[in-house]
Amino acid sequence: MDAGAIVESNKMSRFQVKKVAVLGAGVMGAQIAAHLVNVKVPVVLFDLPAKEGPKNGIVTKAVEALKKQKPSPLGVADDAVLIQQANYEEHLALLGECDLVIEAIAERMDWKLDLYKKIAPHIAKHAIVASNTSGLSITKLSEALPESIKPRFCGIHFFNPPRYMYLVELIATPTTQPVVLDQLETFVTSGLGKGVVRAKDTPDFIANRVGISGMLGTMREVEKFGLTYDVVDDLTGKKLGRASSGTFRTADVVGRHDGARHQDAAGHAERRDRSVLSQLRDAARAEDAAGEGLPGAEGQGGLL
Repeated sequence: MDAGAIVESNKMSRFQVKKVAVLGAGVMGAQIAAHLVNVKVPVVLFDLPAKEGPKNGIVTKAVEALKKQKPSPLGVADDAVLIQQANYEEHLALLGECDLVIEAIAERMDWKLDLYKKIAPHIAKHAIVASNTSGLSITKLSEALPESIKPRFCGIHFFNPPRYMYLVELIATPTTQPVVLDQLETFVTSGLGKGVVRAKDTPDFIANRVGISGMLGTMREVEKFGLTYDVVDDLTGKKLGRASSGTFRTADVVGRHDGARHQDAAGHAERRDRSVLSQLRDAARAEDAAGEGLPGAEGQGGLL
């Protein structure tokens, strides 16, 4: 190892996370921010500027919601003051103060790529940048970043709710420096109390790939036996030692787009029959195109 490499290695070994930027104040972004302040790591939580009222209105609403959620994302509700509120229009300079930047916006490749181009000039030269995507290609996401940031970019996938779910997946790209993943794993395990598994950059990584396959298998059995939505969720929830949301409520919250992506990646996108999965997938795409977002459990119940 030459002298330059030794200096760089020593610099990375001293890497400390003193402040984190979380991009996106949605369900996952806000709760990741909450878990960071649970261990007394200050956070700058970003979102779009509000169209009406104070420009930090979206983040303010998200932080207030953290104090009311059950189970609580916050160990101590008063620690919410450690979350600094910010928006992309006024506060991008704050990124330069952060050692770790976690992107946690909606699962849209185009939105993420646009955001990366906007934030790149403001990221500190030593900072690690990571996406909390649940299954989009980390390598594809890295293409929007300048060459100077690509070695410090990776995937970091928390599960919902991040305070209580032990597992975190870390995903490297071909250009991610191994020492960066090592340092991030040390922070996630020692600093946040999580268990880390390193995943390959495949659709849905490890846990969701297994989980989505299980949900798809259940949906095929639903068709075969003519079971109803509520019966399936009852049978596949607490009776199996799993979350009470069961199969379809879980799919409604986290799994429908992952399921469509998983099926497409597996080469079965041509299937257009009236299967439950096809209905869920087509409904999701139609609603997204109309700008209506994801339907609630009632909508999925109607499909059955």
